[in-house]
Amino acid sequence: MLRKKSTQGAMVAGAAAAGSFSRYREPERLVGLGFRAWLAGYQTGDISCWEEAWSLYSETLGPEQARPAVEDLACWVRAIRKASCRAIEVYPEQCRGFCRDECMAIAMVAASQHGACPALRACAFALLENSAIDDVVEGAECLGARLKSCNKILSPNSICQAVAFCPLRTRGRPN
Repeated sequence: MLRKKSTQGAMVAGAAAAGSFSRYREPERLVGLGFRAWLAGYQTGDISCWEEAWSLYSETLGPEQARPAVEDLACWVRAIRKASCRAIEVYPEQCRGFCRDECMAIAMVAASQHGACPALRACAFALLENSAIDDVVEGAECLGARLKSCNKILSPNSICQAVAFCPLRTRGRPN
């Protein structure tokens, strides 16, 4: 997994970081920052990344609802790491925006919540660059359902924005 260099300004570290994402709705921040932190924990082996994800979810959902949501997040990210044919990229913790892979992850959960199965599968394929997407799709559906039960519903616009603003990787080939 690669961590992309930031092209945007820094934000306050810690739990207040989510507040710096004013252009993103809370559910999108929850998925995007959780995804970022959980992948960073795998990349660095630093448990503080996972603690950051826990803090974000616990502060947003409350500890009782956060526990199963973080379990779903962890299972989903594990499935992504296992199925991906390439290194998944995330921005460093302090970045205010989301990179292409983070947008695809957000779009997957949004699509799962809105019953947009073709979009969910397309985003999974675009993220993984692999056709073995079933476990990843199931993980996104579990996380999406859990967040929906907590009244954290992502916007259907998150599905379209991922496609519009995050072009497919070209692997060095011109479009």
